[in-house]
Amino acid sequence: MFDSLSDGLQSAFKSLRGKGKLTEGNMREGLEIVQRSLLEADVSYPVVQEFMGHVSERALGKKVLLSLRPEQELVRIVHDELVSILGPVDPSIHLKKDGATIIMLCGLQGSGKTTTCGKLAQLLIEQKIKPTLVAADLQRPAAIEQLKVIGEQLGVPVYSETDNKNPVQVCKNGVAKAEAEGSRVVILDTAGRLAIDEELMAELARIDKKVGPDQVYLVVDGMTGQDAVNSADAFNKSLELDGVVMTKLDGDARGGALLSVKHVTGVPIKFIGTGEHFDALEPFRPEGMAGRILQMGDIVAAAAEAHRIVDEKEREELEAKMASGDFTLDDFKNMMEKVSKPGLMGRMMGLMPGMGQFKEALESEEAAGGIRQTIGAINAMTAAERRNPKVIDASRRTRIAKGAGVQTPVISQLVKQFEIMKPLMQGMAGGSMMDRAKMMQQLQGAMASGNGSLDGMRVKKGTGKRLSNAERAKMRKQREKLKRQKKRNKR
Repeated sequence: MFDSLSDGLQSAFKSLRGKGKLTEGNMREGLEIVQRSLLEADVSYPVVQEFMGHVSERALGKKVLLSLRPEQELVRIVHDELVSILGPVDPSIHLKKDGATIIMLCGLQGSGKTTTCGKLAQLLIEQKIKPTLVAADLQRPAAIEQLKVIGEQLGVPVYSETDNKNPVQVCKNGVAKAEAEGSRVVILDTAGRLAIDEELMAELARIDKKVGPDQVYLVVDGMTGQDAVNSADAFNKSLELDGVVMTKLDGDARGGALLSVKHVTGVPIKFIGTGEHFDALEPFRPEGMAGRILQMGDIVAAAAEAHRIVDEKEREELEAKMASGDFTLDDFKNMMEKVSKPGLMGRMMGLMPGMGQFKEALESEEAAGGIRQTIGAINAMTAAERRNPKVIDASRRTRIAKGAGVQTPVISQLVKQFEIMKPLMQGMAGGSMMDRAKMMQQLQGAMASGNGSLDGMRVKKGTGKRLSNAERAKMRKQREKLKRQKKRNKR
């Protein structure tokens, strides 16, 4: 996401490192690189001028020039100003207490509007909110059918009237039926055009007036640069938008539209689309986006992704198993299946500070094939072998390899890696935050080869050190706590 912009800003920060004494001239050279990077990213020129005015005023002050680490001060200043031009934003969907909340999506053809209806529905489903989709795009022949397919995939109702050519009436009828069926949110998929014209705006204005949506979102293609900003400006003048959904930010988007739209139109970005799948829609956070642009990561977004993979109950059960040493190959396989969703691990790595360099390796076909091979090998084992891999001798390895369609050394490697992972998981579950951070650093180094191997892992084993009475009591207390937790989970 925004690789060229991120690289340009990093080169500006690097230009200030290692200098014995920083002068105003050195700082101006760095600021020129920042300005050039923003312009090359297709950021609106007035936005660049205002942004650079604020950054320069703070960066050229004595406090920064005389600081011990001036490049870090510049990073902080740029981060603060990025947050300022991107926000403030309220990414929550405010639902009415009574009746259905109506959300109207509009946009040009090709912006990803119909797919965004499905992504927004998925986001609501995860919050235990029942939505209904209304197919009001009567211009594009395949739009109604596409929305029906999305509804079937997500298990949400889709209202459509094939023979009705009046989009206002379709929307009113759809809202009435959704409210009668108890839907809390109604999402209207309205018509688009290849370009903005009076007919499109008049149709959307009629729906806005007659149906009265509670929130109107414009879906724009983040790869179209300043065209996206111009579209947002034109739509906002006709409809008074509540927010923008910017799509296709996982592609070759340079970042100009994202950084310009709020400043130029006054309309905040509410959500961003970061992939093709329904779970690739994120509530927009200026702080998180600034962190991503500056290659500092976005821990909040990473935590949200992790929660989508493993919910709170599963996490507690998994931590109890890991801490007590009951983590089996079945548990390992379940984790692998959850994280093997297309694009998921790449997204997670992109959100973690310092993990961006592993993103491409984990999204490669080699990594995906390795995960599939591992799952297949575990499936070829008996239940007893999954519970205790130590019973897998030479003859069992040969049998499992034949069943999984792999070479025997692959099974030996899998068992070896699992034995390495087991104490690692135990340490991460029962250790302090510092212990977990050290384990994650080891895991990063071991995976740097890009083939998913954990051969580089070194897990610290017991040293035979005598424990004090207090340490024994603490460990006994922890074991008892885990036992109680396991009993509760079995009920």
